[in-house]
Amino acid sequence: AGDGAPLALRDRALLEFLYGTGARISEAVGAAVDDLDVEEGVALLRGKGGRSRLVPIGGYGLRALVAYLVRGRPGLVAAGRGTPAVFVNSRGGPLTRQGAWTILRRAAARAGLTVDGPQAVSPHTLRHSYATHLLDGGADVRVVQELLGHASVTTTQVYTLVTVERLREVYATAHPRARG
Repeated sequence: AGDGAPLALRDRALLEFLYGTGARISEAVGAAVDDLDVEEGVALLRGKGGRSRLVPIGGYGLRALVAYLVRGRPGLVAAGRGTPAVFVNSRGGPLTRQGAWTILRRAAARAGLTVDGPQAVSPHTLRHSYATHLLDGGADVRVVQELLGHASVTTTQVYTLVTVERLREVYATAHPRARG
């Protein structure tokens, strides 16, 4: 199947959605088409404890999502009973958490990433990368807390643990004696 095949479009859209929104896997597979506003480029995510939040999708995610919604999803949904779920399986039903995990594992394996053991790529890896990249880019921890749907900023602060490489990078560019 090529990149334009319905399942390939779905897989790309799912991965871009996970990374582009910081959604939990349960939020992604639980998203309904009505939860998306492609004109505004936002998604309503229904999170833990019945809390909902509106998050931007981002350009890459939005393009992948629109391609899937227009060219991929209609053919997949036709095989089923007309689920409102954004992400559907090959039989037209809602994609499960396990199905989404499988998609991620296959993509990670194709990219040469670890898919087994403690360093394995997981849906949470994309969420963690989303948060870390926002914080590294200068986003305020309280904004990241809102985007992730954390009830407490303490939970978000786990992502603020700065890597040694990042410390060296900032030191090298910001300290007047770094190059001495």
